Amino acid sequence: MNKRNLVALCTLVVLLAPAALRAAGPVMAVNDFTNNVTGIYWWHGGVGRDLAGMLTNELASTGAFQMVERNKLDAILDEQDLAASGRVSGSTAAKIGKMVGAKYLVTGTVTAFEESSKKGGRLSFRGIRVGGKKGETYLAVDIRVVDTTTGIVAFTRTVEGRSTSQGMSLGVFRGGFGGNLASEKKTPAGKAIRAMVIETSDYLECAMVIKGSCMAEFDAKERRRRDSAKDAISLD
Repeated sequence: MNKRNLVALCTLVVLLAPAALRAAGPVMAVNDFTNNVTGIYWWHGGVGRDLAGMLTNELASTGAFQMVERNKLDAILDEQDLAASGRVSGSTAAKIGKMVGAKYLVTGTVTAFEESSKKGGRLSFRGIRVGGKKGETYLAVDIRVVDTTTGIVAFTRTVEGRSTSQGMSLGVFRGGFGGNLASEKKTPAGKAIRAMVIETSDYLECAMVIKGSCMAEFDAKERRRRDSAKDAISLD
């Protein structure tokens, strides 16, 4: 192989390496979320499972992870049992023992939720009024990534979601939003939930797949969060 071809081959390897790494990304599953905050009006039966499904969709859509569908596990096992019964063609039957186990399990616990409203100026122009009460919503979730082989917590972060009734700045939301949370889709609470899911997905993709310089932004956010928490503590 001449020098020119060798250089071309090395360049191709470098260009393809990130895509190959992403294709063989960490195998993960998301456990149902839990809630440690009392009195959250939107938290009721099934919400923890819905949040897990939203995060699963978001992580899968990045292309950086291989997601194991835990919530549909019973249906998968039923399909394999049906194949084992001999009532399904062998060429199309689900193969027992071919399920992929998750290397990492993601857990999420809601640790803070606040909503506030304050009066703002109201402007009127040709019968159209803008302003009035401004709602603000804050959501905090403790995220942990557990190595299922060792039980060791491999990654942990408190992720925040913020929104106002007048809008929210965030990235593209790729997951679904429905089920028990369908009524909150356009509310400040729903926007804060989406912001939390996106932030969680972005953090895990950076920490577990991309790594390197992208962590500077998340570390800066974590320092601001911790500093803000310290400032809120009053010590006599």
